[in-house]
Amino acid sequence: MPTVTVTGTGSASVVPDSAVVRLAAVARGSSVAEAYAAMAAAAATVVEVAHRHTEERRVASSGISVWPARDHEGRETGYEARHSYAIACRDLATAGALLGDLTGEVGDSLAIDGVALEVTEDHGAGGRAREAAFHDARERAAQLAGMAGAGLGAVQTIVEGDAERGPSPMPKMALAHASADGLEPGEASVTTTVTVVWELAY
Repeated sequence: MPTVTVTGTGSASVVPDSAVVRLAAVARGSSVAEAYAAMAAAAATVVEVAHRHTEERRVASSGISVWPARDHEGRETGYEARHSYAIACRDLATAGALLGDLTGEVGDSLAIDGVALEVTEDHGAGGRAREAAFHDARERAAQLAGMAGAGLGAVQTIVEGDAERGPSPMPKMALAHASADGLEPGEASVTTTVTVVWELAY
Protein backbone atom coordinates (compact mmCIF):
# COMPACT_ATOMS: atom_id res chain seq x y z
CA MET A 1 0.00 0.00 0.00
CA PRO A 2 1.50 3.38 -1.02
CA THR A 3 1.90 5.82 1.83
CA VAL A 4 2.87 9.43 2.49
CA THR A 5 4.92 10.44 5.53
CA VAL A 6 4.81 14.03 6.76
CA THR A 7 6.15 15.86 9.81
CA GLY A 8 4.04 18.72 11.11
CA THR A 9 5.03 21.41 13.60
CA GLY A 10 2.76 23.10 16.11
CA SER A 11 3.22 25.79 18.76
CA ALA A 12 1.16 27.24 21.56
CA SER A 13 1.80 30.21 23.83
CA VAL A 14 2.06 29.95 27.59
CA VAL A 15 3.07 32.38 30.33
CA PRO A 16 6.32 31.40 32.12
CA ASP A 17 5.71 30.61 35.78
CA SER A 18 9.17 30.07 37.27
CA ALA A 19 12.66 31.51 36.98
CA VAL A 20 16.32 30.59 37.25
CA VAL A 21 18.51 33.45 38.47
CA ARG A 22 22.17 33.24 37.45
CA LEU A 23 24.50 35.44 39.46
CA ALA A 24 27.87 35.54 41.18
CA ALA A 25 29.65 36.83 44.24
CA VAL A 26 32.69 38.77 42.97
CA ALA A 27 35.53 40.41 44.89
CA ARG A 28 39.04 41.75 44.27
CA GLY A 29 42.13 41.74 46.42
CA SER A 30 45.86 42.34 46.26
CA SER A 31 46.51 38.60 46.61
CA VAL A 32 44.72 35.39 45.75
CA ALA A 33 43.96 34.77 49.42
CA GLU A 34 42.56 38.26 49.95
CA ALA A 35 40.36 38.12 46.86
CA TYR A 36 39.11 34.65 47.74
CA ALA A 37 38.32 35.56 51.33
CA ALA A 38 36.34 38.62 50.29
CA MET A 39 34.48 36.60 47.67
CA ALA A 40 33.71 33.85 50.19
CA ALA A 41 32.16 36.38 52.56
CA ALA A 42 29.95 37.75 49.80
CA ALA A 43 29.07 34.21 48.67
CA ALA A 44 27.96 33.30 52.19
CA THR A 45 25.54 36.24 52.09
CA VAL A 46 24.26 35.18 48.68
CA VAL A 47 23.50 31.69 49.98
CA GLU A 48 21.88 32.99 53.17
CA VAL A 49 19.58 35.32 51.24
CA ALA A 50 18.79 32.64 48.65
CA HIS A 51 17.75 30.16 51.33
CA ARG A 52 15.22 32.68 52.63
CA HIS A 53 13.50 32.70 49.25
CA THR A 54 13.81 29.18 47.88
CA GLU A 55 14.59 25.62 48.94
CA GLU A 56 18.19 24.68 49.67
CA ARG A 57 18.18 22.08 46.88
CA ARG A 58 17.39 24.83 44.36
CA VAL A 59 20.60 26.76 45.08
CA ALA A 60 23.54 25.36 43.09
CA SER A 61 27.12 26.48 42.58
CA SER A 62 27.99 26.64 38.90
CA GLY A 63 31.64 27.68 39.09
CA ILE A 64 34.46 29.15 41.19
CA SER A 65 37.42 30.97 39.67
CA VAL A 66 40.30 33.26 40.65
CA TRP A 67 42.40 35.10 38.09
CA PRO A 68 44.66 38.16 37.81
CA ALA A 69 42.73 41.43 37.52
CA ARG A 70 43.97 43.97 34.98
CA ASP A 71 43.30 47.62 34.28
CA HIS A 72 42.41 49.13 30.90
CA GLU A 73 46.08 49.19 29.93
CA GLY A 74 46.56 45.51 30.68
CA ARG A 75 48.54 45.97 33.88
CA GLU A 76 47.88 43.58 36.74
CA THR A 77 46.07 45.23 39.64
CA GLY A 78 45.64 42.24 41.93
CA TYR A 79 43.27 39.30 41.71
CA GLU A 80 39.55 38.78 41.16
CA ALA A 81 37.59 35.85 42.59
CA ARG A 82 34.15 34.76 41.44
CA HIS A 83 31.65 32.19 42.75
CA SER A 84 28.76 31.66 40.34
CA TYR A 85 25.32 30.32 41.25
CA ALA A 86 22.13 29.16 39.58
CA ILE A 87 19.13 29.76 41.86
CA ALA A 88 15.77 28.30 40.86
CA CYS A 89 12.68 30.15 42.06
CA ARG A 90 9.16 28.70 42.09
CA ASP A 91 7.61 31.89 40.70
CA LEU A 92 8.52 35.30 39.31
CA ALA A 93 7.53 37.17 42.45
CA THR A 94 10.03 35.12 44.45
CA ALA A 95 12.75 35.79 41.89
CA GLY A 96 12.06 39.53 42.02
CA ALA A 97 12.15 39.58 45.81
CA LEU A 98 15.37 37.55 45.79
CA LEU A 99 17.07 40.00 43.46
CA GLY A 100 15.92 42.95 45.55
CA ASP A 101 17.31 41.49 48.77
CA LEU A 102 20.56 40.41 47.14
CA THR A 103 21.29 43.84 45.73
CA GLY A 104 20.64 45.37 49.13
CA GLU A 105 22.65 42.89 51.19
CA VAL A 106 25.46 41.83 48.86
CA GLY A 107 25.85 45.22 47.20
CA ASP A 108 28.74 45.84 44.83
CA SER A 109 30.02 42.27 45.26
CA LEU A 110 26.96 41.01 43.37
CA ALA A 111 27.10 40.33 39.62
CA ILE A 112 23.80 39.38 37.97
CA ASP A 113 24.38 37.33 34.84
CA GLY A 114 20.74 36.92 33.85
CA VAL A 115 17.31 35.55 34.64
CA ALA A 116 15.82 32.75 32.54
CA LEU A 117 12.06 32.32 32.64
CA GLU A 118 10.76 28.76 32.41
CA VAL A 119 7.48 26.91 32.02
CA THR A 120 6.82 24.24 34.65
CA GLU A 121 3.04 23.99 34.14
CA ASP A 122 1.99 24.32 30.51
CA HIS A 123 -1.74 24.70 31.31
CA GLY A 124 -2.75 22.70 28.24
CA ALA A 125 -0.28 24.34 25.86
CA GLY A 126 1.33 20.97 25.10
CA GLY A 127 -1.99 19.53 23.96
CA ARG A 128 -2.73 22.57 21.81
CA ALA A 129 0.73 22.32 20.25
CA ARG A 130 0.15 18.63 19.42
CA GLU A 131 -3.20 19.39 17.79
CA ALA A 132 -1.64 22.16 15.73
CA ALA A 133 1.22 19.85 14.70
CA PHE A 134 -1.19 17.11 13.60
CA HIS A 135 -3.31 19.56 11.59
CA ASP A 136 -0.16 20.91 9.96
CA ALA A 137 0.95 17.39 9.04
CA ARG A 138 -2.48 16.54 7.63
CA GLU A 139 -2.60 19.67 5.47
CA ARG A 140 0.85 18.95 4.08
CA ALA A 141 0.00 15.30 3.47
CA ALA A 142 -3.26 16.17 1.72
CA GLN A 143 -1.43 18.55 -0.59
CA LEU A 144 1.22 15.97 -1.44
CA ALA A 145 -1.41 13.26 -1.97
CA GLY A 146 -3.37 15.55 -4.27
CA MET A 147 -0.27 16.22 -6.34
CA ALA A 148 -0.01 12.45 -6.79
CA GLY A 149 -3.65 12.17 -7.79
CA ALA A 150 -4.69 10.52 -4.53
CA GLY A 151 -6.43 11.26 -1.27
CA LEU A 152 -5.58 10.42 2.31
CA GLY A 153 -6.60 7.05 3.66
CA ALA A 154 -6.18 5.60 7.13
CA VAL A 155 -3.41 6.71 9.47
CA GLN A 156 -0.76 4.00 9.87
CA THR A 157 1.56 5.49 12.48
CA ILE A 158 1.94 8.64 14.57
CA VAL A 159 5.24 9.58 16.24
CA GLU A 160 5.56 12.65 18.42
CA GLY A 161 8.84 14.53 18.18
CA ASP A 162 11.92 13.70 16.18
CA ALA A 163 12.08 9.92 15.92
CA GLU A 164 15.83 9.98 16.64
CA ARG A 165 15.96 12.67 19.36
CA GLY A 166 12.87 11.63 21.31
CA PRO A 167 9.56 13.20 22.22
CA SER A 168 8.59 16.80 22.78
CA PRO A 169 7.03 19.34 23.52
CA MET A 170 9.68 21.44 25.12
CA PRO A 171 9.09 24.94 26.41
CA LYS A 172 11.35 27.63 25.05
CA MET A 173 13.08 29.72 27.71
CA ALA A 174 12.84 33.49 27.62
CA LEU A 175 15.25 36.03 29.05
CA ALA A 176 13.63 38.22 31.68
CA HIS A 177 14.21 41.88 32.36
CA ALA A 178 13.53 43.85 35.50
CA SER A 179 10.94 46.61 35.56
CA ALA A 180 9.71 48.89 38.30
CA ASP A 181 7.12 46.29 39.26
CA GLY A 182 9.47 43.26 39.12
CA LEU A 183 9.98 40.67 36.42
CA GLU A 184 7.79 40.76 33.32
CA PRO A 185 6.73 37.24 32.28
CA GLY A 186 5.81 37.89 28.66
CA GLU A 187 5.07 34.68 26.75
CA ALA A 188 6.96 31.51 25.92
CA SER A 189 6.24 28.95 23.23
CA VAL A 190 5.68 25.24 23.64
CA THR A 191 6.59 23.62 20.32
CA THR A 192 6.28 20.02 19.19
CA THR A 193 6.47 17.98 16.00
CA VAL A 194 4.34 15.04 14.93
CA THR A 195 5.31 12.62 12.17
CA VAL A 196 2.31 10.85 10.63
CA VAL A 197 2.10 8.12 7.99
CA TRP A 198 -1.10 7.98 5.90
CA GLU A 199 -2.18 5.42 3.37
CA LEU A 200 -2.80 6.88 -0.07
CA ALA A 201 -6.35 6.36 -1.33
CA TYR A 202 -6.78 6.21 -5.13
